[in-house]
Amino acid sequence: MTRLIFLGAPGAGKGTQAQALAQEYGIPHISTGDILRGAVANKTELGLKAKSYMDAGELVPDQLMLDLVRDRLSSEDVKAGWILDGFPRTVGQAKFLDMLLEEIHQSCSHVINFDVPDEDLVARLLGRGRVDDTDAVIRNRLAVYHEQTAPLIDFYSDRGQLISIDGSQSVEAIGSTLRQTLGSSSEIKSAS
Repeated sequence: MTRLIFLGAPGAGKGTQAQALAQEYGIPHISTGDILRGAVANKTELGLKAKSYMDAGELVPDQLMLDLVRDRLSSEDVKAGWILDGFPRTVGQAKFLDMLLEEIHQSCSHVINFDVPDEDLVARLLGRGRVDDTDAVIRNRLAVYHEQTAPLIDFYSDRGQLISIDGSQSVEAIGSTLRQTLGSSSEIKSAS
C-alpha cells in the first residue's frame, strides 16, 4: 500500500507533486486545502466556519480538520492507498492521525518534506493569483507554518519516516527526485 504524507510550507509544491504521483499510482490525492476551498465555495457549515481562518492566513482549528480527515480516510476509494497533502499541520494533528490510522487499520509509508526557502515561496505564491494570496497573508502563513507546522519535521524524523527533498528545483526535477527516492522502496514499487 502506498500511503504518503506530504509536508512543506505553502507554495512548496506539495499539491503539484501529490496530484502527479496520485495519478501515476492510481490512488487519491487528499488535499485538505482543496477540500476546504470547496467547502467555502459551496458555503457548507464547515466552509463558513473555516473561511474566517483561511482569509486571515491562520490554521483552521484542529476539530474541523480532524472531522474532515476522519471522514475522508474512511472512504472506500482510499483502501489501496493515498497521498495526504495539507494534513497534519501540527504535532497534535499528527498524533491524532496516528490514532486514526491505527483505528482504521492503516499505516503511513513515508513522510515527504518539500524544503524551499521563504523568499522562493513568497514569489511562487504571489504568482499563483489566488485571492487569498496577498503579500501580508503569505508572510503570515509562512510565520504560522514555521511556528506550528515545522515541528512536524522533527516529529517524523525522530520516527525514521521523514524524507526531505529540495523543493526549490523545477517541477520536473522535484518529480524526478521524488520518484527516485520512492523507487527504492519495495512497498512503493509494488503499488505502481
